[in-house]
Amino acid sequence: MKAIIHANSRTYTIFVDQPIDISIPLRASKDNVNAWYLPPPKIFPATIKNWTGSIKSGASVNFNSIEFNPHAHGTHTECVGHITEEVHSINTCLKQFLFVTEVITVVPEKKGEDLIISEKQLRYAIGNKKREAVVIRTLPNTKDKLNRQYAHSNPPFLSQAAAIYLRNKGIKHLLVDLPSVDKEKDDGQLLAHKAFWDVDGDVRMDATITELIYVPNSVSDGKYILNLLIAPFQNDASPSKPVLYKLHD
Repeated sequence: MKAIIHANSRTYTIFVDQPIDISIPLRASKDNVNAWYLPPPKIFPATIKNWTGSIKSGASVNFNSIEFNPHAHGTHTECVGHITEEVHSINTCLKQFLFVTEVITVVPEKKGEDLIISEKQLRYAIGNKKREAVVIRTLPNTKDKLNRQYAHSNPPFLSQAAAIYLRNKGIKHLLVDLPSVDKEKDDGQLLAHKAFWDVDGDVRMDATITELIYVPNSVSDGKYILNLLIAPFQNDASPSKPVLYKLHD
């Protein structure tokens, strides 16, 4: 099934029956992807007095409660409210959901004890292309990203200059296959977050960061339509399901 998309003064065709889901699902398991030193998420039948919300336990329905943290336990999308004292909700800040997107692949550069995604790498990968969003896949890209335990591992992150470049480039939506765009232990500096959202200047309320995605190796670099789906949480971040559609001119 085809759909016609009009974006950036151009017309594209996508095949809506060929979605590419780049989210990591949340599971009640110690093998669930995890970051930020929290225990695994929990999914369990709710109990009310002598009633348990499980068909196996004799109920007529399954009625589960879920305990999780969106930042730690899977693919999530966050707004500037993640780093501001003033409360801002992703459900309010994200008002559009379809974006012309570039998928790029980078090998983070060694810098001391760190691995960095640099401005130079992004300039090379994006060039003169005008995009609303960018999806960054890092190498090596193995399936253990689906259940990796990131705590105390110092994963790769974006340099402050890289985040400024993306902001100046007009990228509104940044998606990475990492637990954060910033260094795991940075004494709360959050340089890339602050630079991307321009918190010390003209704050970009409609910009988002999506972390802990997984882009299979079968997905080629290039131009896509991104459908950025979130749950309607009134919170700085929400579990999300970014879906790509290959663009055909």
